[in-house]
Amino acid sequence: MKARIVERFKFEAAHAVIIEGKPEEVHGHTFRLEVAVEGPLKNGYVMDFLELRGIVNEIIGKLDHRNLNTLFENPTTENVALWMAEELKKRLPEGVRLQRVVLWEGEENGVEFEF
Repeated sequence: MKARIVERFKFEAAHAVIIEGKPEEVHGHTFRLEVAVEGPLKNGYVMDFLELRGIVNEIIGKLDHRNLNTLFENPTTENVALWMAEELKKRLPEGVRLQRVVLWEGEENGVEFEF
């Protein structure tokens, strides 16, 4: 049996997405992130929520209150979410895998990746 745990986070950042070769005006968002990981139940849990929270907070810490254009060639929500997913995959304990990442740019626009 597989089980999933889900954690939600938020952070603040600014960006200017490049559309058809032209950057938008720099603007900020409250980004909301949802992460789901799955794996077998061991001793009644997939992994400790606090361990997952620590891993994700370390990744978010690199983005929070930053201009994402200094970190990404084109800081679309998709590119940021994929980067976060790759960073998460590197840090998860053995036997636990990333199942889903959802990153919301404000209240209305978001991207979801399932792995």
